[in-house]
Amino acid sequence: MDPVLSVRDLSVDLTLPGRERRILDAIGFDVAPREIVGVVGASGAGKTVLARAVVNWIAAPLAIRSGEVRFRGKDLLALPPRMMRGLRRDIAYVGADPMGALDPTLPVGRQIVEKLRAVMPEVGRREAQARVIALLDAVRIPSAASRFHDYPSQFSGGMMQRALIVDAMVSNPALLVADNVTQPLDVTVAAQVIRLMRELTERFDTAILFVSSSLPVAREAASRTLVIDGGRLVEEQPTEALIAAPRHAYTRDLVAQIPVIWGERPRLPAVPRAAGAPTPEVIISLRDVSQTYRVKRRGSFAGTSDLRAVRNVTFDIARGDSFAVVGESGCGKSSLMRLLSRLERPSGGSVLCEGRDIAGLSGSELLGFRRKLQLVLQDPFNALPPRTGIGAMLEAPLRTHGWRDAKTIRERVRAVMDDVGLPVALYDDLPLGLSAGQRQRINVARAMVLEPEILLMDETLSALDQTEQFKLLALFEKLQRAHGLTYIYISHDLAMVRKACNRVAVMYLGEVVELADNERLFFDPGHPYTRALLSAMPALEARRYRPEDCLMEGEPPSPIDLPQGCAFRSRCPQAFDACVTHPPFLTVRGARDFAACHRVPGAGVALLAGAA
Repeated sequence: MDPVLSVRDLSVDLTLPGRERRILDAIGFDVAPREIVGVVGASGAGKTVLARAVVNWIAAPLAIRSGEVRFRGKDLLALPPRMMRGLRRDIAYVGADPMGALDPTLPVGRQIVEKLRAVMPEVGRREAQARVIALLDAVRIPSAASRFHDYPSQFSGGMMQRALIVDAMVSNPALLVADNVTQPLDVTVAAQVIRLMRELTERFDTAILFVSSSLPVAREAASRTLVIDGGRLVEEQPTEALIAAPRHAYTRDLVAQIPVIWGERPRLPAVPRAAGAPTPEVIISLRDVSQTYRVKRRGSFAGTSDLRAVRNVTFDIARGDSFAVVGESGCGKSSLMRLLSRLERPSGGSVLCEGRDIAGLSGSELLGFRRKLQLVLQDPFNALPPRTGIGAMLEAPLRTHGWRDAKTIRERVRAVMDDVGLPVALYDDLPLGLSAGQRQRINVARAMVLEPEILLMDETLSALDQTEQFKLLALFEKLQRAHGLTYIYISHDLAMVRKACNRVAVMYLGEVVELADNERLFFDPGHPYTRALLSAMPALEARRYRPEDCLMEGEPPSPIDLPQGCAFRSRCPQAFDACVTHPPFLTVRGARDFAACHRVPGAGVALLAGAA
């Protein structure tokens, strides 16, 4: 069978004056119909440049120096623009940055319909809308028929990525280039997207070039994998053979950096205790915390509904903990982050820092809390002002908190840069041209410059490739040992949580459904939702929980219209009569472990305040 895509001797250069260099060097490979080929490598390896070159989207300051990209025998690089536009029905591309990809002034569904009818004018508007809604539902956009009419600003980042996957797949293309499409998604949605791509290859003979920063994710999707390092193709093997017996030293390093989930016990932080104290000192405490938002009721002029984003959350975080909050998109993690950082006040309950309710802080007290707890955000690009020097960025928090002596400020910033592994020579430079890992180190330095006690990490590593994640986790471990930091990770990356966190809270539809130490959660989870998350987690080792036994179908109920009984019952393979009528409470499973499931022995005994 002839390949649908053939790349030969493809070389791409950066042509900026004074910065000329080779980005891709003599790349060559084939992709057959119905085949999914993975491309993996570190940030800066050239993966995204390759993905864009394959669809003929290379523009200045990049330039193609040599090679061919043949699609069904036609060299795309030699085609005039008019003929290239005619192939857009058969060639689709999905990028890794979803938020700026669609027009913010038009509803998401309408834009996808217009794209479909532009490349397939024989499809009527009603049929196009039905096809788009069916695909939105297939990638688990909640209430797809309703969200069809929402604007991009009303979609979360994960939902936008799923919408763009629908945009790419709606015309049943012969070639789909997927550039890191699962990176911003939680594990269950990523598993659904990969399954959808496999169905596309089987039903429509679609070939897929699947670019990923994660070798475990590539394993889930691709039958064959290419490894790129420094713009060169260093290895190509069937995926399972590449993982079992990598030939190149760079590939061996990639495999070695993958966290082991069940095969070994990670070195987790030891939580310090005061002399003679029976339990660790609590630094953050949540007591029956809820957050309800008033939202406009669709189809009404002035009607509103209550959206219950966080519901009755209770737990403690000890000083020195590395505490994780995990769950799917829409589970309430981001709302909880805003409450923990005092960006919002809760509508019910209390968030206590060292026994003080932070909702009542104002003025200098609030400024003191801001110094104690610092936030490190997800996006290493948009979180940094592009026209401000790195040193000036790091000086700004100190000046806000009353530092005035320029020499002392500069010394403090230089010390922090050295602490987080940033070359001091970058002090007066702009962030332009820095890698995602370097930019994220700037964000960490900006938080560390005030000598905080708590770092709140909101998906801090999710935008980075596995090599940069590996380096930053080592950095976080070093900083915790040196400064006694307490970490709170808001994350959907369970492999990172397994490696870095000693305690984990699992959220579903605004509630904590499980709270456990790391070892208990990964080896003996008490809630079926936790088992579903673990079964969907990409890994290089054999899974402890089989997806066919644990993975959920359907979508979560609406937080506006919560069901009676257990909120998880509509997706639970183990639901029974009591789940319909009675909501489960967090039930004690051990000294420090709790799960909200009727099948836990002793279920029905509510968690007492302070027990967590």
